[in-house]
Amino acid sequence: MVFTPSRHPRVLAMRQHQLRALVQVAESGTIRAASRSLHLSQSALTKALRELEDDVGTELLVRSHKGVDFTAAGRVLLTNARLALASLERARDEIRALQGGAGAHVTAAVTPLLALDVLPRVWEAFTARQPDATLSLSEGFLADLIPRLIEGRLDFAIAIADPEDLPPELTFEPLLAVTAVPAGRVGHPLAGATHWDAMADAQWTLNLSPGSQSETLLAWLRASGLPVPHRITACTSPTLMTELMRRTDAIGYCPTRLLADPLYSNGLQAFSALSPLPPAMQAGLIRLRAMPLGTSARMLAELFVRQLGR
Repeated sequence: MVFTPSRHPRVLAMRQHQLRALVQVAESGTIRAASRSLHLSQSALTKALRELEDDVGTELLVRSHKGVDFTAAGRVLLTNARLALASLERARDEIRALQGGAGAHVTAAVTPLLALDVLPRVWEAFTARQPDATLSLSEGFLADLIPRLIEGRLDFAIAIADPEDLPPELTFEPLLAVTAVPAGRVGHPLAGATHWDAMADAQWTLNLSPGSQSETLLAWLRASGLPVPHRITACTSPTLMTELMRRTDAIGYCPTRLLADPLYSNGLQAFSALSPLPPAMQAGLIRLRAMPLGTSARMLAELFVRQLGR
């Protein structure tokens, strides 16, 4: 869009429909697709965006043959628009709950580490106490959840993280020390290896997303002067990694908590003779510092904290 500054600057008066228009353009990729999603004409959507640009006094969007791109100012406003809309939606949920209406919508990300034992108990307790709440769960991988937390699209996350790597907008409450060890199929020829020299040329399958335990493993090996695996199949799916480990000679890096579960570890074994091993990482509760949890989200978070404190 081409921005023409107003000759009569006015006090910022952003309206909710303007912020929704901006967010929908980001999610749809084009003005046309966004207008369809919002059930508006393209001219009405364009007017809302121009009014928003006039309010902030700068260009927010640039049209190209590929669709719509955001300027630097547009990206800043987009992040805050998402957060503002999420905050308003949480307030509506709280008010509906107070008035005896439909339950709140809670969105949380949870590390797959807790899927086998803690999550089922938490889910049963929460759904019994909040039968009308809508609960959305996703896997808690750090690279994905940080922007979603900052933009208010997640209420909270239970995830493995180094608190020093988190942006200042987020708080981290440590809940569980997580140790991990290389592992592979039962009968793997390297299962009895005692030193990292034997592992360097092996085939590995690792989640290399920023902040993951596997990425931390590789950084630790480099810092310790130990051989670093170079034949790596990058994979972000726990299911795919597990099946590669179980059915091939690919080696993974698994939390010992998972390997202690008889269902998960069926057909797998820890390479427990290997030494040395990296220090434990922390799994904890991550949330947005500036936004308190709503009633239902706080209940769910407290259930996780209570279960992990056992």
